[in-house]
Amino acid sequence: MIINTQRHRSKIQVCIHLLVWTLLFCFPFIFMNDSRHFRVDMYFGYFVYIGAFSIVFYLNYLYLINKFLFDQNTVRFIIANTLLIVVCSLLLYWYRTVEFAHMWHGPMQGRMHIPRPPDPFLFRDVTSLVLSVGLSVAIRVTGKWYKTETERKEMEKDRYETELKNLKNQLNPHFLFNTLNNIYSLIPVHPEQAQDTVHRLSHLLRYVLYENNDNFVPIDKEIDFLKSYIELMSLRLSEQVKLTTEFNIESGNDRIAPMLFISLVENAFKHGISPINQSFVHISITSKEGQEVVCTVENSNFPKNIQDKSGSGIGQENLRKRLDLLYPNHHNLCLENRGDTYFAQLQIKF
Repeated sequence: MIINTQRHRSKIQVCIHLLVWTLLFCFPFIFMNDSRHFRVDMYFGYFVYIGAFSIVFYLNYLYLINKFLFDQNTVRFIIANTLLIVVCSLLLYWYRTVEFAHMWHGPMQGRMHIPRPPDPFLFRDVTSLVLSVGLSVAIRVTGKWYKTETERKEMEKDRYETELKNLKNQLNPHFLFNTLNNIYSLIPVHPEQAQDTVHRLSHLLRYVLYENNDNFVPIDKEIDFLKSYIELMSLRLSEQVKLTTEFNIESGNDRIAPMLFISLVENAFKHGISPINQSFVHISITSKEGQEVVCTVENSNFPKNIQDKSGSGIGQENLRKRLDLLYPNHHNLCLENRGDTYFAQLQIKF
């Protein structure tokens, strides 16, 4: 991706350079009122000056800036350009001496001596050559900054995608582990329900493994996945558990990162249900089209004991990392113990 971007940018730069220098060499013709006034020697003189400036420009652009300036050898860069400007200025001075010799020693030679005035163009030439150096430095530094910034963004994007992929790969086994643990607890008590649960799990895994490969999915698909998961988990609930759900989705056209809410729902079923005490799980998801979606999960709080090995507790940590990557400064996650109730709320702003 970076290589293709660099090639595309290089082609654009070559086209820009060709266009600029073509315009410069055609400049005399643009302001020529009458082609009969065209003189080859005058155009050749214009060509000499533009050529001198282009030599200074491209020696810096193609070699000196990379060789010295970008290697933080500023002193050598200044010395090299000073010598270059002096040589080019002397060559232009010599050219004018030859070009205008007839004006001072031509027709009047042998009859009278006309003293030659000092060269009035020397300061102009030096200034123009210095500006050529400055222009090449400005363009080269800007190009290097743009290249560095592009590479940084590409590397940041690759790092982001790699980290997000690792988190999703971590999430899938975590989800499967917790679900299988629930099925395992059903086998000795309700083997028929366990068999049905395995069948339902296969449909959930299809979504987990195949349908959520994109970073964002339609919100209605995510809600359908959560409903299926809740139905699967409710198979092992006793009459002592009160489960309530509320889904108020204004539009299924909004897109959301997949499997963000599942960690909160999993946690509710894992820690919110007691085999002997009255318990509850309340799940609510509401959304305003194009604005936000809010997932609220409240459950009775029965933290697992030390002997409980039903997971390593990576769900919430994983969720926080994914939210930081996918919704930086556009989410709010609240996880609180409120006495006998555990409150979890995730708000995502589109």
